[in-house]
Amino acid sequence: MKKENEDPNRRSFLKLGLLAGAAAVVTVGAKNSLLADEPGEDAGNKVKVKTSDGEIVEVDSNMVNHPAEGNLEKINVREPIAGKKFVMVIDLARCSNERACIEGCQSMHGMMAPVEYIKVKKMQDSELAAPYWFPTLCYQCDNPPCTKVCPVDATFKRADGIVAVDSERCIGCKFCMAACPYSARSFNFGRPEQVTISETKKCDDNHCCTTKSEMVGTVSKCDFCPDSAAKGILPACVTECPNGTIFYGDELEDAVTNGEETFRLSELLKKRSGYRQFEELGTKPRVYYLPPVNRQFPFEDAEGPVNTIE
Repeated sequence: MKKENEDPNRRSFLKLGLLAGAAAVVTVGAKNSLLADEPGEDAGNKVKVKTSDGEIVEVDSNMVNHPAEGNLEKINVREPIAGKKFVMVIDLARCSNERACIEGCQSMHGMMAPVEYIKVKKMQDSELAAPYWFPTLCYQCDNPPCTKVCPVDATFKRADGIVAVDSERCIGCKFCMAACPYSARSFNFGRPEQVTISETKKCDDNHCCTTKSEMVGTVSKCDFCPDSAAKGILPACVTECPNGTIFYGDELEDAVTNGEETFRLSELLKKRSGYRQFEELGTKPRVYYLPPVNRQFPFEDAEGPVNTIE
């Protein structure tokens, strides 16, 4: 992702945002310059702007382009990707808790710590068994309990398999968070460390997310990055993993890939005994796990390495 100070189209002293009448600050992505090139009819009308040094200065209104008036691409969260049924497979034998998937997801969605859509947990099936790492995220359930409790239809199931969140409708009641058996959702309390990309961020080849997680007082979660996938771009959690742990694809095409390897979904799940978490709940997740057998490396945590049996 290009950093703001690397964009040659930006002027040096107006880099961060607009304070209209000294009210709210609006941040804008690096590719959406705030400065107009030519003077206009509003010359003489002053607005307050926050500089990169944190100072407030007054400039002519014609010198700034309001983000809402720009030619920005807006993502319609309620529109599914036609002809797709997205699915994910996680190979537990490959996960070494590098956290690259988490960092890639945060970068792709413009998030900052402590919000994480992906969590990697230490698992151990019995005292005699070796521990292993277990990534969790939103499972995009085909029978999602979260959608049934939302009083305003802010979270819903799409035809392409995605369980999406419409942040503009979300009232922050957290009913969906309570209903989710996988603890896959996050609430934006508006703390500084949770501030993310602007709502008007343009969807480009490197950043394309459906769930708008930056709205204070709303719920957000992993959205499977379908808009990127529609452009042939794999989610960052897939491409950033150094071990090829996560496979992503289309159930209708019966294919999943980690960017380097591609498998038939049905054959992979049968051959490797794929399963879904908490199958007994009837939620029908769209994320499958491959058991941690024939592991590629010893398990390591803060206590040191644990040898695993091949």
